[in-house]
Amino acid sequence: MNFELNKAISVLERTPSTLISLLNDLPKEWTQENEGDSTWSPFDVVGHLIHGEKTDWMVRTEIILGDSPNKEFEPFDRFAQFENSKGKTLKVLLEQFKELRAENLKTLRVKNISAADYSRKGIHPEFGAITLSQLLSAWVVHDLGHIAQISRVMAKQYKEEVGPWPKYLTILNSTPKE
Repeated sequence: MNFELNKAISVLERTPSTLISLLNDLPKEWTQENEGDSTWSPFDVVGHLIHGEKTDWMVRTEIILGDSPNKEFEPFDRFAQFENSKGKTLKVLLEQFKELRAENLKTLRVKNISAADYSRKGIHPEFGAITLSQLLSAWVVHDLGHIAQISRVMAKQYKEEVGPWPKYLTILNSTPKE
């Protein structure tokens, strides 16, 4: 499938409601547990998504589409959520994510991005030159990856309880890669 903005938005706009439906009002045992040292809980993932809404996807889109000759992106702090989410509830984080995503998609839609804009470039601190279509495609895949991650973390809470079924429950056999 070739990149099309409307198709990308159709996934991006569903992520908040998917996470709200999956996580809202669950006991903390489902949302605060992780897979061990240096792994993230569903709570941590939502905080990470919020940080991305504030400092990553749209900020970088603006750089690519902007008139400035400087197209370099600031490095993204993949762990900022640990400090930024302190003292907040998951309910608050989910609502904040929903609001930020809605605003970002509203902004994205009014940009009137054309297919010609897809090849415009920015400079990623690790990858070098990347196109707008690559950035926006990565945003979609990033969302889907974190939805899968949250599901995996939650599934592993019952890894022992399922008895002999892990052979067929492949989600229980995957390893975390934050």
